[in-house]
Amino acid sequence: MKLLNYFLGIFDNSIVENKYQKSILKEYEVDWLRVIPFILIHLAIFTVFLVGFSYTALLVFLLMYSIRMFAITGFYHRYFSHKAFKTSRIMQFVFAVIGASAVQRGPIWWAAHHRGHHVHSDTEQDKHSPKSHGFFWSHMGWFLSKANFLTHQKFVKELMRFPELRVIDRFDILVPILTCIGLFYLGQHLGTKHPQLLTNGWQLVIWGFVLSTVLLYHTTFLVNSVAHIWGKRRYKTKDSSKNNMFIAFLTFGEGWHNNHHHFPGSANQGFYWWEIDITYYILKIMSFFGLIWDIRKVSPAIRESNKINPK
Repeated sequence: MKLLNYFLGIFDNSIVENKYQKSILKEYEVDWLRVIPFILIHLAIFTVFLVGFSYTALLVFLLMYSIRMFAITGFYHRYFSHKAFKTSRIMQFVFAVIGASAVQRGPIWWAAHHRGHHVHSDTEQDKHSPKSHGFFWSHMGWFLSKANFLTHQKFVKELMRFPELRVIDRFDILVPILTCIGLFYLGQHLGTKHPQLLTNGWQLVIWGFVLSTVLLYHTTFLVNSVAHIWGKRRYKTKDSSKNNMFIAFLTFGEGWHNNHHHFPGSANQGFYWWEIDITYYILKIMSFFGLIWDIRKVSPAIRESNKINPK
């Protein structure tokens, strides 16, 4: 029975949540059985030597990284977590699905956890603070723990009213599985119909999903860990958040983390023209076509307030 529940729990998060809610969970207790897929996807990187290289695979890798990174930064973070703009229910659903394909759980769980981070930033209650819990735990250990598997619904009551978002959260693992199947059949089709592209199904799965997903993991995790340790502080925030240009480049603008903690509700995290914020540029393009609207920006008064060095 336990083995059956474990197997079903891989696909249905509600089984695991119900189990954990009835348990006394230790803060640093890792569910090693649920960590197996996380370990396997890292080990699968080495299969790149078996599937080989093609420019088609490289292009798919870049597209899968970019599209899913934007879904995380633009929608999971700036929309679901901070309501930095408005959009339609259809667009909300589309990017919730794309975000789930990045294997970082569903949008409700993601937003609930992130809102909790802002409430308790760099205190003992902040689940991924390097100041309180150390670098390794803040980078990825928290993501693998039993206690942090739970969704704290008190932070996301307005998101819970959307049944389609609840379904994505409950069965979020199905989205990456379907993504892999789609990439495999795309690769097989291209290999058969367009052999000059030098690709196949497994090559696109490894490059388009495995490599890009692992890179997505660790670049987004850098915001939790490194962006609270290394970088520059412009604002006097209650936490140790830093602006880090390198992380901003990798995460399409999320590295301007001290800016973000100064005014979390802003759709632009690069507050000055020289602070590159690719996510915000894409959001502006979407607003031009009417896909999103009511974009919130930091005002000049807030931008210039509470600086460490006001000059």
